[in-house]
Parts: sequence; C-alpha cells; structure tokens
Amino acid sequence: MVLPKSEFISYPSDNHSITRTPQAGPLGTKTGRNRTDRPWTMDKMVKELSLGRAGLSLEFSRTFIIWSNLNLTHGHPFNDSSFLLKSFKFCGKKIAAFNPLRLRIGGSLQDQVVYNVRASANKCPHFKKKKDGLFGFSKGCLHMKRWDKINKLFKETGVLHTFGFNALYGRKKSEDDNSLWEGDWDLQNARDLMEYTVSKGYKIDSYELGFFAHNCSTYCPLGNELSGSGVSARLEAEQYGKDIVALKNLVKEVYPDPKDQPKVLGPAGFYDEKWFNTFLQVSGPGVVDGLTHHVYNLGAGVDSNLINKVQDPFFLDQIAQTFKDISTTVKEFGPWSGAWVGESGGAYNSGGKDVSHTFVNGFWYLDQLGMTSTFNHKVYCRQAFIGGNYALLNTTTFIPNPDYYGALLWHRLMGKNVLSTNHDSSPYLRAYSHCSKNSHGIAVLLINMSNSTTFEVSVVDDLNLYPGLHSEDGEQREEYHLTPKDGNIQSDVLLLNGTPLKLTESLNIPALNPELVDPPTPITVAPDSIVFATLKGFKAPACA
Repeated sequence: MVLPKSEFISYPSDNHSITRTPQAGPLGTKTGRNRTDRPWTMDKMVKELSLGRAGLSLEFSRTFIIWSNLNLTHGHPFNDSSFLLKSFKFCGKKIAAFNPLRLRIGGSLQDQVVYNVRASANKCPHFKKKKDGLFGFSKGCLHMKRWDKINKLFKETGVLHTFGFNALYGRKKSEDDNSLWEGDWDLQNARDLMEYTVSKGYKIDSYELGFFAHNCSTYCPLGNELSGSGVSARLEAEQYGKDIVALKNLVKEVYPDPKDQPKVLGPAGFYDEKWFNTFLQVSGPGVVDGLTHHVYNLGAGVDSNLINKVQDPFFLDQIAQTFKDISTTVKEFGPWSGAWVGESGGAYNSGGKDVSHTFVNGFWYLDQLGMTSTFNHKVYCRQAFIGGNYALLNTTTFIPNPDYYGALLWHRLMGKNVLSTNHDSSPYLRAYSHCSKNSHGIAVLLINMSNSTTFEVSVVDDLNLYPGLHSEDGEQREEYHLTPKDGNIQSDVLLLNGTPLKLTESLNIPALNPELVDPPTPITVAPDSIVFATLKGFKAPACA
C-alpha cells in the first residue's frame, strides 16, 4: 500500500528494508467503541486499489489453526475426558468445513507429557498442580485410547495433523541456570509413539519438536509459557539443532518411503535472529521443513488498552519487521525451509475476555494473515481452535466466534499466489489481494478500521497491461461483507451481508453466500467492516 509518507509503513515482499515513519499519537479516546479517528478522516473516500508485480512469486499455505488441549491453564488437558468427548462430538462439522484444516496438538505443557506406549512409559499420571513444576504443573500422560480417539476424529474430518513432541524428555536442568535444560533429547518415547501411530495407519502431516523461549533475555512476554507459577524452559541453539537432526533421522527410519514422511518443524518459539540463524546452521540442509515462530504482539489479555490496539494500524504495523526478519533468516540460512507462524493468539494468557472472541479481533487476525502472506510465510497457526478467550469456537457452546468465519472465508477464497497491493488512502483501510483460490481472477481482502469513514474502492492494474479494462470484465463480482451485530464491534455475533451467521438445525456451518455486484461498481467498505471480494473478470498475469 502506498499512503502519505507521514502515515505509513510499507510491506515489501522482497528483501528491501522496511521504511518506518513517525507514528501518530494514541487513538482519539481510550474507550473502544467511542474511539475517534484522526483529522484526515472524511465521511466517504473514493480510492483506487492498485495491483502490481511485486510479490507475485509468493505462496501462502492454507490457514493453519491450532487446537491446543495440552494447555491446562487456559484450555483442557488430555486427561479431561469429558471435555475431549464433548469436543469430538460438537467440533467435527466445524473442522470438516475447511476441507482440510490443519490442527496442531501441542502447547505449553507438551514438554510435560509422556506417551503411554509399551515399556517406555511405565507410569501414566494425570496432570496435577505442582508449585515447583514446569508452568506450575506435574508431568502428565497421553493414553493410547485417547490418541486413538483423536486420530479417529482427524481421519473423519480430513485434518492435516501436526503433533508437538516433548522436547525435554531425558534432559536435566542446568546447575548454573534454572531455566536452561541440558543434555541430548531422549527420543525413545517419541519413537514408540511414532511406531504405534504407523502401525495403526494414522496419518501425521508434521512433527514439531519443542515449545521454548530460546532467549529470555531478549523477549519473554508470554506469561503462561514463561512465567507465573511455573518455571520457564529453554535450550541452546546448538543443542536444539542437534536434536532436530535426530528427529529428522527418526522420521526417515520409521517412515522409509519419502512420500509418506511427515514434515519436521521447529523451533516453536519467539524469534531471535542469532538463535534462529545458529539453529538452521547447525541442523543443516533439508532437515527443518517449517521454521516455526510464535507471535503475541498484542501483549497481555488483561490489558485495558487491548480494544484500542486491535484497531490501531500504527500499532499493528510494528510486528511487520519480525515477519520480514524471519523471512530473511529463511532466505539466507534455510532456503530449503519455509517460515511458519507456529502459534499466535494475539494477546497472551488466553486473550482478552471482552475482545479476543469478538468481531473487532478480526481486524488484528485477518490483517496478520494478509501481512504474513506478503512476507512469504507458508502457514499461520491460530491459537486456539477451542479453549480460552481467543478460541475460534465458544468453549461452552461450541458455537463459532467471528474469527472462525473470517478464517473460513480466507481459506476458501484466498489462493496461494500473493499480489502486490497499493492504495493512497487512509491507513485505517488495509488491503490485500491474492489469486483466487478456486476460480479465475483474484480475491481481495479489505479491512476498514475506521468507525466513521466509508471507502469506495475500485481495483486497477497499475501496469496497464490491459488498456480499456479499468478493473473487471464480464462476470459479476462476489462480495462478502462482514459486520458486527447492532454495530457493536465487541459483539460475538457476525453478520454476512447483513444476515447473522448461525448454525443450521443440524449444527452444520451455514452457507456463506456472496452478494453479486456488477463489475463497474466500486466496492463499498462501510465503517468497522471487513470485506472479501472475488473478481473473476480481473486479468492478473500472475493468476493466468
């Protein structure tokens, strides 16, 4: 996007530096819904969205959403059978709607879990609160009956399954540093689970090792992972690199056919340039398939300013540098790999109770999907599918929250090829475009964070490759306008083209039907709204 120089941070898709300019002051008021926009806001703005060549080679994978049942403090453990059984009963159709959905089994307590397979796990304890335990809990156990039920659900719903191994197994704490764990990873318990999984014919898309804060002195904001009543854990990059090689070799041994081998992911923590670079150098070529990093850029869920952060484009821009830097790390030290956001819930410690499950959180979430795609991230893993304030499903009723439908529309409409997208309007209008996923033409995402300005948006090709075609040709445009019930941005009821989205009587996801619009008409983006649009007649060379 190209905005006034005093107002904008650019998102280059190549390796150029990010240009930051002085940020404007805080939003007009700190009362969320009563927020006022900046002086340049007018009642209606008519702007052109320009599509160029930059970024045409980028690919962005299907939406990756995390289901983290190992997080005892804000979710539910494997030994909570009543919750799991209820989850399996009511979540199946919500999972199947993505066809397929990536789900990750992992979280803060995955490094406390032993797998009850053969003789490698003689005891199979339940999680219990333990004052001096990691994150305040004792070790817990995954029974194979539970593993069977999980895989049965995933098979029935077509899930792409990522599983996070216990990376502390066999290690000991350093005598000099209470947070540092030393020694080689003992992979025997992981081997037993992997061999059991293969013997049952269960399909695993990828295995991930670890869940650590690598460099607490650099960045340690995530309370439920690194602080509170528990004890944080970390590994040195050199040790972690050796262990990820051991996991890769184990995968090759247990899955001898290369076509069946699950991907190997890591290191699953907050980005630190030196640590990540060393990790890739030690592990070497062809080992790490997905370089996973975690993002909680909104801060604490209890922050009273959270409602303003998710509406402030200047605040949301700040994380762009991290996405660019990790893309650079992949390019320079691990080009065989790909950047993945392995976990992101926006606000840590379960999210904000009045924000993270409501409409307004979609400003942050969908902006993150668009932004990471421009920095060549392959997968974005949302915390969480169920459990906590930031869940995509209501933890009590299992009714989808607004971000569920935002994720589903992104998944269905936005293809893998990413287009450079520019406009010269207010920074409160975010715009992203991809090749359309299941049809010709392009798909556009427009996010209006202003509460008083309507934008009329036309889409043009800034290369002028097709003179005479201002935007679209022939087929009607498909538009999906998302707004909150009664105009309340903190509502958890989402309207699609003015109609509330509700489950059907059989608890199926409702049809997400677009509004059909004649091509010459600009796209109207109302205040506090999100619009997806499919432009089937738009001739983008990258989408041919």
